[in-house]
Amino acid sequence: MLNQLVLVGRLTHDPETRILEDGRKVSDVTIAVQRSFKNMDGQYDTDFIKVTVWEGLAQAIESYCTKGAMIAVKARVQSWKYELDDERKMNMLEVIAERISYLSSSKKNEMAHEESSEN
Repeated sequence: MLNQLVLVGRLTHDPETRILEDGRKVSDVTIAVQRSFKNMDGQYDTDFIKVTVWEGLAQAIESYCTKGAMIAVKARVQSWKYELDDERKMNMLEVIAERISYLSSSKKNEMAHEESSEN
């Protein structure tokens, strides 16, 4: 069996790590992933995917990544059921990060770096 997902995109906000009651660290980040094909209007759509990051990886992403940073995430998809009431149940999917690679800084930082290196 194989449950593996690879996403490459930009962080939509700075990661914020929180500590749960049991002492574990967790961070939820959202990455903007542009689709590799154009829609009917000739534009590339973007998907915004929430990723849950645990423990040491959560601390690392908070320390090294900021809004706009390009990252690659190797993850797994986890499912769970949520009961709304006695008759209705929802199946939920959650993306759990297993490895994160820092690919570049935010576009704003890249542009500032290019401008300063031209002078």
